[in-house]
Amino acid sequence: MFFFRLLSYLPLPILYLFSDLLYLVARFVIGYRKKVIEENLRSAFPEKSEAERKKIRNKFYRNFTDSFAETIKILTISEDEMRRRFHLVNQDLPDAAVKGGTSAIMTAGHLFNWEMAIVAIALNSEVVAETVYLKVNNPFFNRLILNIRTHFGGVMTEKRDFRKSMITMRNSPRIVQLASDQRPSSSENRYQREFMNRPAVFFEGAEFLAKKMKLPVFFGTVTKVRRGHYSLEMSNLASPPYDSAQPHSITDAFCKKLEENIRLQPELYLWSHKRWKIS
Repeated sequence: MFFFRLLSYLPLPILYLFSDLLYLVARFVIGYRKKVIEENLRSAFPEKSEAERKKIRNKFYRNFTDSFAETIKILTISEDEMRRRFHLVNQDLPDAAVKGGTSAIMTAGHLFNWEMAIVAIALNSEVVAETVYLKVNNPFFNRLILNIRTHFGGVMTEKRDFRKSMITMRNSPRIVQLASDQRPSSSENRYQREFMNRPAVFFEGAEFLAKKMKLPVFFGTVTKVRRGHYSLEMSNLASPPYDSAQPHSITDAFCKKLEENIRLQPELYLWSHKRWKIS
């Protein structure tokens, strides 16, 4: 832990020198998950030429390796620098819901840099922001990730412990952040639908919580302004009452917004993940 904290004190432009090297290794030496990335891009963008998809792939490698430098930097980043590098638009929307006495659900996808987004929301929100996460198997890296994500006081709740946390949502209103595009395992309840031109399966945690507890749902659209600088714009995704809402309505709305976000800057999405594996 000490080594990563020491590394984190370096200015981000210096850390980018390490990510530049990692980029060369990932792209040219080992071709990190090249077949998976190319298959995903080919299916998602059949209308694009091979040259256009290759350009997206190479930009993805750059964003992927830059995310390591940026995430390490979060360990010691100052409040001023975080606010300069990650701009939040409409944070007042979920904040207002919580101040009004109800918890609010914040959904987003795995677009770079989602780790900075978690920390920026915790820093800028005027209410408590809780993030539900999947535990990393390696104890050291799990502890490192928790230290990074709680740098500005964000609350982290492991997925298996969230059922206990849910009990307090009415008496202790807060923002609950969910990365709703993770692929559930075959043993879990999941919903299958088309996503970026291919069948995919989704968790419906946000759908279940919102409709059961009558909570508003928001979506965060991520854009990259330039290297090391991002913006996240929050918008209303769904609002109670849900009495006449169709099954899967919130998940479908989330998928639509996520596709729009991906098409806006496709190089920001996590294409190396086997997102479309069904079995």
